[in-house]
Amino acid sequence: MNLGALRSHNTALVLDLLRTAGPEGISRLELAERTGLTPQAVSKITARLREDGLVAEAGRRASTGGKPRTVLRLVPEAGHAVGVHLDRDELTAVLCDLTGAVVALRRTPLDLGAGAQTVVERAVREVGELVAGGGRGGRRDRPGALLGVGVALPGPLDHRRGVLHRVTGFPEWNGFPLRDVLARRLSLPVVVDKDTNAAALGLAVGGAVAPVSSFAYLHFGAGLGGGLVIGGAVHRGTRTGAGEFGHQVVQLDGPPCGCGNRGCVEALCLAAVARGDLAEAARVLGTAAGNLVALLDVDLVLLGGRTVAAAPDTFVRGVAAVLEERARRAGGDAVPVRVASGGGPGECGKRGEQGEYGVAEGAAQLLLAPLFGRAEA
Repeated sequence: MNLGALRSHNTALVLDLLRTAGPEGISRLELAERTGLTPQAVSKITARLREDGLVAEAGRRASTGGKPRTVLRLVPEAGHAVGVHLDRDELTAVLCDLTGAVVALRRTPLDLGAGAQTVVERAVREVGELVAGGGRGGRRDRPGALLGVGVALPGPLDHRRGVLHRVTGFPEWNGFPLRDVLARRLSLPVVVDKDTNAAALGLAVGGAVAPVSSFAYLHFGAGLGGGLVIGGAVHRGTRTGAGEFGHQVVQLDGPPCGCGNRGCVEALCLAAVARGDLAEAARVLGTAAGNLVALLDVDLVLLGGRTVAAAPDTFVRGVAAVLEERARRAGGDAVPVRVASGGGPGECGKRGEQGEYGVAEGAAQLLLAPLFGRAEA
């Protein structure tokens, strides 16, 4: 697969329309009309995509005048990307086809504090097993090019260079060049991003939030973080440090947090969960979400992560109650709150909700999205 040619702007436009058209496909004439390209340019692009095995004929469609039009479709299995979620206590890896559907999955316990060498070895082994067909839903006869590996993990980190900073609770990772180390070990392109940014990208690209263009994704698992999509683009910030949602201080002189501050949302929420008081955790989460909504005026709040997935109704009710009360006092409409979910079915069954393996799916989109011109989706 010629990745350089695929990443051209015009090719990305065509590929994205083919992706969204689904198995029913789309004609060359429609591609030209919707992209603004000439029919000749579209014919050249689709001819190259067919040669690469990325596009195939999907039959013919009746025309209002003249002969029937040939319809083209994307070939999902022509390429794959691996997404890896390195959580504080678990590694999740997925293999996704070109549409983002999960075709294989692996999950295993992980200690992010076990040291860089141990974690890297585990990641390399799991990716190898996944690609070889050892994951749930895997196939050893899987065709198609492997585009690379996207890795998502807690921040802060430098997304552009793939270098970790002082990961909250694991300061020993500070300065570790994770992207370059994994790229050398795997002999594949590697992209590294924060877990919440990857999840937000997956939600935006997958159409789960359409037609909303600005939303906050709050991930509550072993820790608490946020991913922001503003005006249709993931907002990472100048230093790729945006979205450290869990470390806003909401209680002066509160309990200590792993980041070094006191009274952080994450510390308060985790303490409430440890006491078994999920309603209190939801209330605190709602208070922090209310601050975020007041600051950025987003259109939607999505909740995900294992802790939310264990009691989704409790967290949605609790967060929504705080936002509704604030909106009532301000005389406006409350921002809706719901659990984030994946898209259509893959070979592993229903695509995962964000509490299952949505972060890993988003990590795969770090490789897939640029092919469709959606790198900043």
